[in-house]
Amino acid sequence: MSEKTCAVCDYPLDENAVAVTIGGRAVEVCCEECAQKLREAEAGA
Repeated sequence: MSEKTCAVCDYPLDENAVAVTIGGRAVEVCCEECAQKLREAEAGA
């Protein structure tokens, strides 16, 4: 399996990855800042 990367910025995920549920799907991002961007994008959609 390929290395996982942040759904927002494509940064490689490490043990600090944050899981966010968007549209019923679990998505992993590299930090809380990217998680917030994802939530804001979903809210604005």
